[in-house]
Amino acid sequence: MNKSMLIPCFLLAAGRGERMRPLTDDLPKPLLTIQNKSLLQWHIEALAKAGIQNIVINHAWLGKKIEKALDDGSQFNLHIKYSPEETALETAGGIRQALPILNPGDYFLVINGDVFSPNLPISQLLDAATKMGLDSHQPLAHLLMVPNPVQHPEGDFYLQGSSVKNSAAPNAEKLTFSGIGIYHKDLFKGLEYGAPAKLAPLLQTAMEQNKVSGEKYIGPWHDVGTPQRLQELNAAYE
Repeated sequence: MNKSMLIPCFLLAAGRGERMRPLTDDLPKPLLTIQNKSLLQWHIEALAKAGIQNIVINHAWLGKKIEKALDDGSQFNLHIKYSPEETALETAGGIRQALPILNPGDYFLVINGDVFSPNLPISQLLDAATKMGLDSHQPLAHLLMVPNPVQHPEGDFYLQGSSVKNSAAPNAEKLTFSGIGIYHKDLFKGLEYGAPAKLAPLLQTAMEQNKVSGEKYIGPWHDVGTPQRLQELNAAYE
């Protein structure tokens, strides 16, 4: 088995989902369903198919409902552990708190729990993790970038070849970060355990050091941000 297949995966599921209210008043956003499968289940089934065995999920708002729905992962033939947060620690803070549970050798996969990507390209991300592990410069992150959606026309970062930049660069295309990436544990080493922290500043610092790679993904990807978008996706994938 490809060594990268042994890397753990962290699913981000601690957000309150304010824009999804009232649907999220009594249900965590990542448990909202498309074609009778929760957003988290879509991810987990793709991860299991790719051979990933160990998943950690963070949660805050109504987190026990996530644990009840997914249990220990045996129904998917993998192992799920949980990283509960009393109040959501944001992306980087949540990852920092979960690192002892994830226990990555170096790299690990992270996926936002509220995106929908039915053909999630896990295999090519695992290939990227393998290449990163062989790179003597030890990159700190590899980001899956997508074309800018209607609700986010300005994009996030610039993709120049296989490098991701925070500022405009020659022949670079400004794209949206999908919320899906491979990270090295050292990206988070300066963070305080249990303290809120945003991911973007860490990535921007790593970009300045030329330690962030990326790739453009043009397959189906959706930020499930509003009840209307959820309804549209259910209709589109019927």
